[in-house]
Amino acid sequence: MFGVVLFSQLTGLLIAAAIAALRAETLPAGQDVAVCLVAGVLGGLGVTALYRALAVGRMAIVAPVTGVLAAVIPVVAGIVLQGLPAPMVLAGIALAVAAVLLVSRVADVGGGRAGLTEALVAGLAIGLFGVAIAGLSDGNVFAALSVIRSVQAVLVMAAIVATRAAWRPAPRALPAIMAVGALDMGGNAFYLLAVQSGALAVASVLSALYPVVTVILAAVVLRERITRDHTIGIGLAAAAIALIGIGSA
Repeated sequence: MFGVVLFSQLTGLLIAAAIAALRAETLPAGQDVAVCLVAGVLGGLGVTALYRALAVGRMAIVAPVTGVLAAVIPVVAGIVLQGLPAPMVLAGIALAVAAVLLVSRVADVGGGRAGLTEALVAGLAIGLFGVAIAGLSDGNVFAALSVIRSVQAVLVMAAIVATRAAWRPAPRALPAIMAVGALDMGGNAFYLLAVQSGALAVASVLSALYPVVTVILAAVVLRERITRDHTIGIGLAAAAIALIGIGSA
């Protein structure tokens, strides 16, 4: 687990640093430094807790709890800090949260609540991470993400040393881990660009619709069956995007 987190974060760090250099971005200063440190701690905690939850828990618990918390917390923060959006946008946000809950549901007849604590920690930390990075100054994107990834990598290395946990992933897994790191960095970058140019509540809830893409890809690539809940969730997500797009125009 630690190896996956560490190498994915280092991959994201290298990509962010390279793009920051190409864009001639300067390192964060002043309040942005504090934001990067807080976001780094929250992001590292969230990702590690999520992977731990997936390792020890049940997907039926981990997916909806993490997904909904990661969506709702930034939305609430955006409404508190920036005020209520237009009624149509607000309706779209409500539909989007319902869509996340439905597409994250997994058929699971097993008992127990394994992974619930880790899922709660992951959802809380990821949600607060989304709020934290929204506080960065406009235009400060890849240099800030480089600092955030550095903090996350240091925290993971400290955890490895403290717990003496195994951390070297299998060589055959490295390409997949690096791809995860690159995609994670891309997601963070586009999210940050979105909150710097629009409302936090809108950007956060739209980015939280990623489980919809996961379900669709699983059906197309892995030929997995789409359940009735998934179908309804995908439909609600489409309606949510339309309402938010029209209401934000």
